[in-house]
Amino acid sequence: MVAEYVINGRKTLAGKIRVGGAKNAILPVLAAVLLTDKPVVLHDCPHLLDVEKTIMILKAIGCTIKREDRDLIIDPSNINSWVIPESYVREIRSSIIFLGSMLARMGRAQTTYPGGCEIGQRPIDLHLKGLKQLGVEIDESNGYLACEASKLEGATVHLDYPSVGATENIMLAAVKAKGRTVIHNAAKEPEIVDLQNFINAMGGDIRGAGTNTVVIEGGRKLDEVEYTIIPDRIVAGTYMVAAAITGGDILIENVIPEHLQSIIYKLRETGCVVQAQGLSIRVKGKYRLRAVEHTKTLPYPGFPTDMQAQFTSLLSVTRGTSIISETIFENRYRHVPELVRMGANIRVDGQTAIIHGVRGLKGTRVTAKDLRGGAALVLAGLRAEGQTIVENISYIERGYENLDSALNSLGADITKVE
Repeated sequence: MVAEYVINGRKTLAGKIRVGGAKNAILPVLAAVLLTDKPVVLHDCPHLLDVEKTIMILKAIGCTIKREDRDLIIDPSNINSWVIPESYVREIRSSIIFLGSMLARMGRAQTTYPGGCEIGQRPIDLHLKGLKQLGVEIDESNGYLACEASKLEGATVHLDYPSVGATENIMLAAVKAKGRTVIHNAAKEPEIVDLQNFINAMGGDIRGAGTNTVVIEGGRKLDEVEYTIIPDRIVAGTYMVAAAITGGDILIENVIPEHLQSIIYKLRETGCVVQAQGLSIRVKGKYRLRAVEHTKTLPYPGFPTDMQAQFTSLLSVTRGTSIISETIFENRYRHVPELVRMGANIRVDGQTAIIHGVRGLKGTRVTAKDLRGGAALVLAGLRAEGQTIVENISYIERGYENLDSALNSLGADITKVE
């Protein structure tokens, strides 16, 4: 039987909670482990399905890995395969970033097209185009990607779109390329900066991450490293919305407020009190917040597409009419019909959602269709009258570590039923 959450709503959340390492940061860092043959120790590694499957990929190609609670001790000295196992690749989209690091390590790589949440087309053409400019030959026949690079050469790459994955893949391959690689129109997300910092901590030479232009000086020998993953800004944002939607008061610890500015700004627009101090953020909500005239998802530092669904749940119970424009993924409103089943008044027109706030939601049985949409349904269940059952929570567990226990520690009433 597929696991589900049973939520008894109308609880006001209060207290403090700590955010762990970021899923979207640790996955490229795990791929970057291939760039060295020396020991790597990673701290604050979340217990998530995507992380565990990425660890399985590393083990399948010859890495020795030991987990001690939130620490990973990795020995990549005996990597013996350039074939990234198809069974894992089809389950997690981030597996595509192994292309760059595998080519850097082995001079060749084989994989298939990645899977993951069905939130819209996420073509990998930018990845492949960038790698080809570094000298990689790619055969895409028979549903596989067979890549070979007898000699990686630095190059100037201009991305047509600031893709996070493509930026990461090119960075990883360029670390072992001869000469300098410059990536123009690079993604600026904090996870790109974390990857740069990790590689530099091993002895690499990358600068510019977090700006439009990333410069990689290739050919450096990388050494052993001990490194702590940055906190997860999307998990933090989800807890922030949990405080807002329940009229609660939550202190969220181990966050980097700079990474959360767009979320802070939007929550303040609704009437929430948001206070940032050091590595913590306190959010005080009200039971009836204001609508937000227009929210548009954009690449960082814009409002993150990974927070759109959670914010949709919040806006569904505000006073007035809100509009959200989703500009990143074309299939990212799959949570809306489920929210409508709970009594929300939302109409989707193309990539725009028009949300007429209602006074309350009613608990019912709903289904998670993807990771962030599933989190949005949990948030709606916290606010709803009666009992909400969220099915298919394996999606949620891909990005949230023990979400039920975390929210229960704040006063929620959630039970995981297997």
